[in-house]
Amino acid sequence: MTFEQIVEQITALLTFNVINVSDQPVTLGDILFIPLLIIIGLLLSKWLIKLISNRLRKKKTDPNVIHLIERILFVIAIAVIIISILDFMNVPIAAFAFLSGAIAIGFGFGAQNIINNFISGWILMWERPIRIGDFLEVEDTKGLVEEINTRSTRIKRIDGVHLLIPNSKLLENTVVNWTLVDQFVRCSVSVGVAYGSPAKKVAELIMQATTEQPEALTEPKPLVTFDDFGDNSLMFQVTFWISSRAETGLRVAKSNVRFRLEELFEQNDIVVAFPQRDIHIDGSLQLVKSERKAD
Repeated sequence: MTFEQIVEQITALLTFNVINVSDQPVTLGDILFIPLLIIIGLLLSKWLIKLISNRLRKKKTDPNVIHLIERILFVIAIAVIIISILDFMNVPIAAFAFLSGAIAIGFGFGAQNIINNFISGWILMWERPIRIGDFLEVEDTKGLVEEINTRSTRIKRIDGVHLLIPNSKLLENTVVNWTLVDQFVRCSVSVGVAYGSPAKKVAELIMQATTEQPEALTEPKPLVTFDDFGDNSLMFQVTFWISSRAETGLRVAKSNVRFRLEELFEQNDIVVAFPQRDIHIDGSLQLVKSERKAD
């Protein structure tokens, strides 16, 4: 068998009519060529999206805007690939109008939650009530937003565990966004000192311990209040503001103030209060020492 005969047989095999779609023949070669078109289209789309994203990052564009653009370009690329494949096979798009309508109705009934989360994901990326890098509090969960996808949002909890939260849940439920407008967070530290301590001196030491911390903002100015005469102590509280993107910064700032307070109170002989009770006994009290005899 000559080379020309082999080529003719392969050509005849590839041009074999497998099926007709809207009076348009679909050959075996068309079917075999579809995966190649899909792979080339996906690789080209991925390269183009990555190129645009890198240029936007060099211009220091908001990561949330870059993420939204990447999603839009990916959807456009998929649509272009599908239309190109149909055009290559000489299949008119109108031929799939009825079939696509039936599939859409069935898919809508069977995947309501998926569609809900999908639409919610686009709303989150477009309106940006939640952005990448925000610190969220969702029910009993606190964490940092790492990625917003079309179906779910990935959050890294404060203990390092990653959570996937459906996008619809973020729109339908109450979500506390610590960094929606800015990164300013108010802290408060309470302390009780023993009765007899100089109240004004205590307030000065608390203010000193707070203003010495580099995390504490000078504006708004920290505020020290004499809260109450407690059962066992004079109660004071200081409120101050810090700039933090996570709860860890809040806890560290409070801890630093407490450490410094302990040092200042010790230097000035201020006693931190502790529970104590005075017991009054009516009548006489006799203590009897019992002695055990040796066996």
